[in-house]
Amino acid sequence: MSDHRLIIEMGMGNDLHGTDYTKACARAIEDALRHSSLPLFAVTGMGHDKMRVQVTVAVQEPDKVDTDALIARLPRGRAEVRAVFGGMNVPAGAETIVVAQAAVEAFLPRQEGWRLTC
Repeated sequence: MSDHRLIIEMGMGNDLHGTDYTKACARAIEDALRHSSLPLFAVTGMGHDKMRVQVTVAVQEPDKVDTDALIARLPRGRAEVRAVFGGMNVPAGAETIVVAQAAVEAFLPRQEGWRLTC
């Protein structure tokens, strides 16, 4: 049985002075999480461990992102993080501003006895 995607949130984050891609991604994830709430768990009595969290972060140098550090920061669910090419590097004199984008998706197993409707 496949999962239902119940939520998708987007966020943006940056690192102004350190050219730290992981920090910019963490801020983008935090921005996305601030836009969401999942009261579904209280209503159904389902544990957060049932939720699969899939995060995609986009930066100009995805190989410089510590995805394990980002997974450790996620507060709920079974998380996976992948880094892809995107975002933006903004030259700022001697420094580079790193701009990251994040998509945070939450999935739950299909449930018997109730269904989501539009």
